[in-house]
Amino acid sequence: MQINRFEEIDKPQSNCGVFGIYNHPEASLMSYYGLFAMQHRGQEAAGITSFYFDDKKQKMRFANVKGAGLVSEVFANPSVFGKELIGDRAIAHNRYSTTGSTSRANIQPFNMIYKSGLLSLAHNGNLTNTNLLRKQLQEEGTIFQTTTDSELFMHLIAHSKGKTQLEQIREALNIAKGAFSLVMLTNNEMVGACDPLGIRPLSIGRIKRADGDSYVLASETCAFDLINAEYIREVHQNEIVVIDQGTIKTGEIKSYKILAQSPEKSSHCIFEYIYFSRPDSKIFNESVDKVRRKLGKLLACEAPVIKDDKDKVNVIPVPDSGNTSTLGFAIENNKLNYPTKFEIGLIRNHYVGRSFISPGQDAREIKVKMKFNVVKGVTQGRHITIVDDSIVRGTTSIALVNLIKTGMPKSIDMRITSPPVKFPCYYGMDFPSKEELIANHYQNIDEIGKAIGVDSLKYLSMEKLLESVPKGHNVGYCTACFSGEYPIPIEDNLSKLSTEE
Repeated sequence: MQINRFEEIDKPQSNCGVFGIYNHPEASLMSYYGLFAMQHRGQEAAGITSFYFDDKKQKMRFANVKGAGLVSEVFANPSVFGKELIGDRAIAHNRYSTTGSTSRANIQPFNMIYKSGLLSLAHNGNLTNTNLLRKQLQEEGTIFQTTTDSELFMHLIAHSKGKTQLEQIREALNIAKGAFSLVMLTNNEMVGACDPLGIRPLSIGRIKRADGDSYVLASETCAFDLINAEYIREVHQNEIVVIDQGTIKTGEIKSYKILAQSPEKSSHCIFEYIYFSRPDSKIFNESVDKVRRKLGKLLACEAPVIKDDKDKVNVIPVPDSGNTSTLGFAIENNKLNYPTKFEIGLIRNHYVGRSFISPGQDAREIKVKMKFNVVKGVTQGRHITIVDDSIVRGTTSIALVNLIKTGMPKSIDMRITSPPVKFPCYYGMDFPSKEELIANHYQNIDEIGKAIGVDSLKYLSMEKLLESVPKGHNVGYCTACFSGEYPIPIEDNLSKLSTEE
């Protein structure tokens, strides 16, 4: 089943959002709010699993509700939180399919009852040894219920000879290769984990309560703000954290390593700062807003707005990811004595649903027009500089420039707060193939600018990009989509799994 929801035309699709909460009387409702805050990380489907103790059976049980659509659509009936999703602990997931089809079976969290008890799991990221593991498990008799790589974790855990659920999880995470941030519920614990290179973000929060604090795990800290949770720290690369009743009593979060020896440096996904995460979030222990402002400032230093006449240049962001970096870009241009003015020249419609294309209609053009409209008072007779975070295929950029031209500007320049995207991502972003990327179709940036239809096009250099992000003795970043240098080896022919395989 394909989800007929309006998608970004020319942006990397967000991976997923994961959330977990332990020791809260309204755990499933808090999970709903957490997913709602992270809706931008996946709009195809959502699910929540809660654990509760069955007094009659004297054992732990789970309840699960999931479905296709936005979080507010899947959980449109509020009675589900009091009748079905009961218990004081829950995990949740919103999905964009990076690996696997969009069938209902692929909607997380995944749940199982096996030899060691209950397990529920939600995964953000992509594995890079999917085909190898899938083949090995099938040869051992494993029957797969889904077409997503996330299911591999469940089978690896179930096959483990470890004595405890934690030992089984650790063994599985040693076998799986690739990018993963995980939240899990076992019989007695909530577990979070980040892969050895820490590619995808995961943070720990706490809600102070008189009868015992609640602990929270989330892909982004914007989920904490909505439920009044305080940020504690990030889950580090190569780390498994365990929250249990001992944590409630003492405040101690148990920490374990996946690999005995952690890699010297992390490989955080740098695109989380450029585009994916909300600017009000803190990821990898740093404010996204702060990084994006610096991206804009350094872009202005490398590629300022220069015009021969004395007219100010109106600098406009492509909403919403470009807003913060455009502020930094405009401020720095003025400091450099290049007169610029930050303006809202594009208005975004946040309520775009399905788009019906009539015969003869330009699908790309109508989708952009449904999503954006030009403020002609800002553009008419003015020099315009558009600031955006990235160009992937180039389709949206072309349509957007044509749209702005209807506002009759004097000129249109474009500035991009990242280097040219030249390589696909295998770690949780749904980038197109290398052949689809516009940067691989032209010999230089000037030619890309002409193809898009702007007077000039400039990208942020790799050097300035790395200067914009937080530093540390063991902090590194994955820039594979720009450089082609993949920190984790990729399987041959690694691609989306098919429901027909």
